[in-house]
Amino acid sequence: MANATNPWFGGGSDLATWIIAISILISTILSIFAFLGIAQGFQLRIWKAQIESRLRVIESYRNDVRDEVRKRLEKLGARNIDRILETVLDYFVIGPVDIEPTDIVRRLERVLRTEEERIEALVARSLPKSVGDVNIKNVVTLLAIANALNTIYKYIRHILLTGIKTRNALLVAQLWMMLPLFMRIAKAYYDASRVIARGIPIGDAAGPLAAYKLMNSLKRLEGPIEIVKDTIYSVHEFENRRIIVVKAKGPGSTVGRPGEAVEKIIEKLSPSSIASIITIDAALKMEGEPTGSVAEGTGVAMGDPGPEKIRIERIAVKYQLPLYAIAIKMGLEEAITALKKEVVDGVNKAIERAKMLILEETKPGDTVIIVGVGNTLGVAQ
Repeated sequence: MANATNPWFGGGSDLATWIIAISILISTILSIFAFLGIAQGFQLRIWKAQIESRLRVIESYRNDVRDEVRKRLEKLGARNIDRILETVLDYFVIGPVDIEPTDIVRRLERVLRTEEERIEALVARSLPKSVGDVNIKNVVTLLAIANALNTIYKYIRHILLTGIKTRNALLVAQLWMMLPLFMRIAKAYYDASRVIARGIPIGDAAGPLAAYKLMNSLKRLEGPIEIVKDTIYSVHEFENRRIIVVKAKGPGSTVGRPGEAVEKIIEKLSPSSIASIITIDAALKMEGEPTGSVAEGTGVAMGDPGPEKIRIERIAVKYQLPLYAIAIKMGLEEAITALKKEVVDGVNKAIERAKMLILEETKPGDTVIIVGVGNTLGVAQ
């Protein structure tokens, strides 16, 4: 009887009926929206707004780096700054014809060196002759970063506008899903620009830093000598073995031409006296691996597009020289931003690993070539 007099008792079934009816109505409306493409349109607008907000961030990165380059050029007394920025920000490289692979590496080398020589000459001509090579190298690297950020910005904008123009929700969705990766790369470049502007060594300088430490810890017999453009070597003694250490010429921002340098050194010396070639370079770590960890392998440790790396491989094949590689692990951001303590610790471990390798795989009287591969920004010789 108590339940019969409770006003909620009889109304319970009515409330449930209303909830079910409202749910059916909402489902019907959403189904109609989906059928008519209205829901997809709403989702497209949400994705578009989120992509545009990230695009504005990348645009600000690009503009900040461009302004930094402008200020640096003005401080150095450069002329025609607008022309330099206009040329380099949209500078592009067309790869060689690959349908005919004959001599493709030499053709690629010619294309890449033309790019390097063109931009360096463009900057150098605008500056007073008193401006040193280090400043020119650093400005060229900052311009390369501005070019990379401009390319990322224009690519994302192109995909977004194409997706909107064609109402291709799938294309926009794919771009939206890739945004975190694009943002990560853009932020890394932006952070790198601030480090490079101050001439601070970056993670990619791990190889040259290892070479520098070897040059200054082993007994020096000869050098340093610039054997090819932006690349030097010196000769040392270690446990009755002759050690030839090669690195890019610092402290300006350059990777030099290590492949050509090794090739010329071997041809210059008696190849029969050379026991092995050891390359030390930074390498991208897998997620979960500690920064600064060191791994040993075989081959040429070098992130080169091909021309420099293949020079070492070819000369090694010609004279049957073993190729040993030592990698210092780090993340993408760590490779192009300020050198971390963990990376420096990794450099010291790599040096000890190289010395152990020399003692285990060579004998007294042998000659070993050690190449510190990477950008030598902030690392002298």
